[in-house]
Amino acid sequence: MRTAGRVAAALVVGLSAVDAAPPATAPTRLRDQVRSWRRTHEAAILREFADLLALPNLASDGPNIRRNADHIVAMLQRRGVAARLLDGRGGPPPVYGELMVPGARRTVLIYAHYDGQPVDATAWASPPWTPVIRDKRVEEGGREVALDALPSPVPGEWLIYARSAGDDKAPIVGVLAAIDALKAAGVKPSVNLKLFFEGEEEAGSAHMADVLDAHRETLRADLWLLCDGPVHQSRRMQLFFGARGVVGLEITAYGPLRALHSGHYGNWAPNPAVLLAHLVAGLRDEDGRIRVAGFYDDVRPPTATERQAAAAAPDVDADLRRELALATPSGAAMPIAEGILQPALNVRGLEAGRVGAGAANAISTEARASIDFRLVPDQTPEKVREKVEAHLRAHGYHVVHEAPDLETRRARPRLVRLEWEGGYPAARTSMDLPASRALVKALEDALGAPIVRMPTLGGSVPMRLFQEKTGSVVIGLPIANHDDNQHAANENLRIQNLWDGIEVYAGILAGLGPAWELQFLSETADQACLRETHSPVSGCAHVIVGLSVGGKLGAALRARPLLSGGDQLPPHASAPGRRDHEPAFQIADPVAQAALCIGPDR
Repeated sequence: MRTAGRVAAALVVGLSAVDAAPPATAPTRLRDQVRSWRRTHEAAILREFADLLALPNLASDGPNIRRNADHIVAMLQRRGVAARLLDGRGGPPPVYGELMVPGARRTVLIYAHYDGQPVDATAWASPPWTPVIRDKRVEEGGREVALDALPSPVPGEWLIYARSAGDDKAPIVGVLAAIDALKAAGVKPSVNLKLFFEGEEEAGSAHMADVLDAHRETLRADLWLLCDGPVHQSRRMQLFFGARGVVGLEITAYGPLRALHSGHYGNWAPNPAVLLAHLVAGLRDEDGRIRVAGFYDDVRPPTATERQAAAAAPDVDADLRRELALATPSGAAMPIAEGILQPALNVRGLEAGRVGAGAANAISTEARASIDFRLVPDQTPEKVREKVEAHLRAHGYHVVHEAPDLETRRARPRLVRLEWEGGYPAARTSMDLPASRALVKALEDALGAPIVRMPTLGGSVPMRLFQEKTGSVVIGLPIANHDDNQHAANENLRIQNLWDGIEVYAGILAGLGPAWELQFLSETADQACLRETHSPVSGCAHVIVGLSVGGKLGAALRARPLLSGGDQLPPHASAPGRRDHEPAFQIADPVAQAALCIGPDR
């Protein structure tokens, strides 16, 4: 069979599949419908959000974490979503729900977590599990507004304060509101939807690997969307296609067995605080470059697409320096979008003796440092541990992993104890996959504006674990504001971020199916061209085929010059009434287009 015939046959099969999918709704019209519905229901949405935020949600608090899980199951069931609790394999129960759509060929799983960080209630302006809406930020003197006294519409710059408002209960409420909005608009999702809400993410997801193994088939999906983290600092919505890995390290340096007078013993007794300061300074330089020998040997360079995406990210460095009162960034003035593509060493904390009013003229018995390493592909926690310990031994430190006994302390100068945390590697999803391109298209259609495509999130989420255990494409879609005080006192969510999230989720559910099929069709055709002609796509003739809003093939053909040099289309690929040297044909489509590469006859 000729190349064109084989590719054309594939095209017909692909078009038939798209034709059978649920019809798409024009993005602008859908956006208007969802926005109108939201404006009518703002008070009810915020009340449901507040009810969820009012539930204390530490993973270690068994009774309350179960109340959260049961509450979310009820929220899902009210929407007609088949919902249940999964076996947490010794941890809090994950919440699972599914909404299957007749005719949908793709399945999307949305992940979020319903547990939160521990709190120091004394540091909060209001009780952390008593949701409060304010008309400005706390530090700007924001005034409290009662839930039963909200104006209509609710200003998007207002904020709701509570633990987990930004991290990570907002996506749960956002996606359920999106389902409500689509139902009100009479629009069926174009993809099957699965929901998976974890209950111990902030506690380290210790049981997640076992959960994924136990429920592998239930959690199988073509695409996982990780709805955790912040939008871009420019306030633009972003997708992240990777996340840095992480491994933590606690270091203890030892001094005298008991604290000593610094006058009587200074310059004689080793000071563990000084020893530790030199050790930490030897691990990284002032620009953030890690000094451990061979540390960068395993680093996979970013692809051309990833470098281009990082370079295209909005320049927020100057605004961030002003907001955070920083004279200059670390990293030799590297832009933040480029900096997070590199490994990092962060000093989480230092502890030795006392300071201020509690300071004493003494040499401490020990000093401690807490460090986290952020990893990039293809680094692993195991290799980092190996290289760091080799570096310390090469610089004269004696490394132990348990509390040293007296004989060891007497015999070994420069004695340090290392306690490594588990950690996990970095993850990266190709930005060139059909799923990646389709998601960008659906998201930009939903917003009516370009998004930020980030090759990686600067922070760490167990994205690699989800990839390995499920085999799915995994991409991050956060909705929280970047200044939401996550993990800290006065955590908040800017209300406009919730409104945007509702529109984003509705747009993706409605538009991702056809966008994905067309991207898949395009790649399939290009691969067929390359396989059959052994020539680059640029040397082929392209036929651009579009689908109408209703999913039926358009009848009008429009000429477009796509041939290079003196190449000719094979006669059977010619449009009616067109000579061989005239352009290929195109069927116009207001929703999406797919490219078919037809090579010359063989």
